[in-house]
Amino acid sequence: MKKINEYRKLLEVDKTVTLKDLKTIYRNAMKDCHPDKFQGNEEGLHEAELKSKMVIEAYHFLVSINPETIKNNLPEYNETIATSTITDYKYTDSRLHVNFSNGSVYEYISVPRAIYVKMVNAESPARYAKRHIFNAYPYRKTINQD
Repeated sequence: MKKINEYRKLLEVDKTVTLKDLKTIYRNAMKDCHPDKFQGNEEGLHEAELKSKMVIEAYHFLVSINPETIKNNLPEYNETIATSTITDYKYTDSRLHVNFSNGSVYEYISVPRAIYVKMVNAESPARYAKRHIFNAYPYRKTINQD
């Protein structure tokens, strides 16, 4: 949740922001920090590049967890967790990445380490995840980064 709050603070939005408003806010933020505005000013250019990368990352992340995005992708998500098996999972910094047999990869955000340990030690990690993780934590579809 910390990362989500940082991204929301960077773009000055709350959790109720619509995708349309988020896109407008993103475009305006990029206008203010676009590196092309700082040609000839090396220090300003470097800061603008860093800021623009942060804004882009924040925008894409917030779009991926936006309620509208989640709603639009819900049928695919429900199909994945109901019919696909877990092929791999990885836990890093309160984030659980789960790879499914259909090729989908989902990242579950703010999963406590204790919950992850219970999943790993469960007789069936997949059954444990279905009951205690898949619909209990914020998630987003990602790409396989291995």
